[in-house]
Amino acid sequence: MIAVGCDHGGFELKTAVLKHLYEKNIAYKDFGAYSSESVDYPVYAKKVADAVVSGECELGLLFCGTGIGISIAANKIKGVRAACCSDNFSVEMTRLHNNANILCLGGRVVSAEKGIELVDLFLSTPFSGDERHQRRIDLITALEENN
Repeated sequence: MIAVGCDHGGFELKTAVLKHLYEKNIAYKDFGAYSSESVDYPVYAKKVADAVVSGECELGLLFCGTGIGISIAANKIKGVRAACCSDNFSVEMTRLHNNANILCLGGRVVSAEKGIELVDLFLSTPFSGDERHQRRIDLITALEENN
């Protein structure tokens, strides 16, 4: 299952992505927001991050105006590796090399069509499992443990 959340700036993109996930029969849980009315993105970042870290959901998708604020908020949760991306190469590499578990997109940065393309790439790209990449992820985890 995929955890999905947004603020008002990402609501339109989230709506398009949810329609796409539904059409592809990909299970998801929508953690809000449920309209374009102004809300605080850290609330939704935490809901999605908690669902991913707890194992309730395998991966997460977060949307705000730029993708930046919501990614910063999500990365405050221990165990989250959220990546704000807007191009195919970055999305592919963040899964292959960083084993990112949440993709953050900007609804004011990428079109619905591009956002759906990036989501599909994120969900279909596995972590490479290469030792050097796992070592680096372990170092990131150690940073969390030491703070």
